[in-house]
Amino acid sequence: MVSREAIQIIDPAGDLVTDDPGLDPTIYQSMYKSMVLARELDRRMLALQRQGRIGPYAMLEGHEAVQIGSAMALRPDDFVFPSYREHGVQVTHGLPLEVLLAYWKGLPNAGWDMGKYKNAIVTVPIATQLPHAVGFSYFRRLQGDDTVAAGYFGDGATSEVDFHSGMNFAGVWKTPTVFICANNLYAISVPYGKQTASATIAQKAQAYGFEGIRVDGMDPVAVYLATKRAVDKARRGEGPTLVEALTYRYGPHATADDPTLYRSNDEVEEWRKKDPIDRLRRFLEKRGELDERAAEKVAM
Repeated sequence: MVSREAIQIIDPAGDLVTDDPGLDPTIYQSMYKSMVLARELDRRMLALQRQGRIGPYAMLEGHEAVQIGSAMALRPDDFVFPSYREHGVQVTHGLPLEVLLAYWKGLPNAGWDMGKYKNAIVTVPIATQLPHAVGFSYFRRLQGDDTVAAGYFGDGATSEVDFHSGMNFAGVWKTPTVFICANNLYAISVPYGKQTASATIAQKAQAYGFEGIRVDGMDPVAVYLATKRAVDKARRGEGPTLVEALTYRYGPHATADDPTLYRSNDEVEEWRKKDPIDRLRRFLEKRGELDERAAEKVAM
């Protein structure tokens, strides 16, 4: 059975709740800077949308731990299959900011070289990227290399047929695919309990014959370690893994959404106390390893 408890390494106060994982301090520094960059990018993109300079946009604020922690666990030659909220993943995995911005401005995608940047194009239809991720990883295995494909999606996607098709074939073929679910508790405005009766998303992997794990999606270190374990396992030829990261989006689902219609301000504020950037900053402060000036330069 999949445990309902989520793996956690550091708590909201920045304290270790388990043994020190012993990671190179430069990993923490890079993680912190990338998370600050993702949040600053997100806020500026929202401002651009409100000015009419880009089209409808899906915000990521609150998802930084899921996106940066998981992306950093990938090798540069691994391939990312995103949905429409993975801007932090895409930039961390090598997509230039100007290419990302051009996409959201509605410009031709000639600059989005999927082979070069190892980032598939943004997928707006829900879960359709997951069979693509499985097919790609199966093909690369047939070619004899050890590339891993990471498919990103939200909790609502697990009620779509393409999620189940992708999971089924990944299990049958034991493909080197890592499924990364950002469970932020709402499928747009539909709360988790109204779109699935499953106690966890991670347990859905059992039906398809492979492992599912739950992780605190506001803890970037926990996400990094869980994803790295899944990626290393896939690279060894031991099949796929479903990673359910429990997270929260502070803002609307997208720029056309009004979240006050389906959730309370008190709920948002409770989740803000678990903020991933604050958590990692406190952790680094207590270790005497915080380089705040480097983060400030990133956000300038």
